[in-house]
Amino acid sequence: MGEVRICIQYYDSPCGRLVLASFADRLCLCDWSDNPFAERNMLRLTRNMKTSFKTETTSVLEETKRQLDEYFAGKRKAFDIQLRLTGTDFQHEVWNALLDIPYGATKSYKDIAQCIGKPKAVRAVAGAIGANGISILIPCHRVIGSDHSLTGYAGGLEAKRVLLGIETQI
Repeated sequence: MGEVRICIQYYDSPCGRLVLASFADRLCLCDWSDNPFAERNMLRLTRNMKTSFKTETTSVLEETKRQLDEYFAGKRKAFDIQLRLTGTDFQHEVWNALLDIPYGATKSYKDIAQCIGKPKAVRAVAGAIGANGISILIPCHRVIGSDHSLTGYAGGLEAKRVLLGIETQI
């Protein structure tokens, strides 16, 4: 039996290049390739799954590209891709709360902390959101400051503006 590998592909979105990765028919990474945290997220995957990367496509990566194309064209509001989340229990809790933010809506870090029943954990929530390795599909771009300002985003604030702009063109 050969070594199990994480397959990666790149996707050029209208607001930056994404690195996509799949493992065992699930998407495990959709991260901004220029993001300094992308390398950290890739290392977390190889360490936790005890595997390595191979540039190769899979059906889940091709389907992710197709659904991203539809999203950027304004034709898709929800993704139907099986995900493999790699992180702590707390990170999973935060990322699952992000999945509940409706298309075109936004929430603050404080809202997310309250949503998971940890209202004083705003900084920890921000850290977990920053560690999200499945951007767009787990919509951390929908999280804004309590004052409704656009706050840090792995893909950059301009990418966040573009994504929110796509979602508010109803």
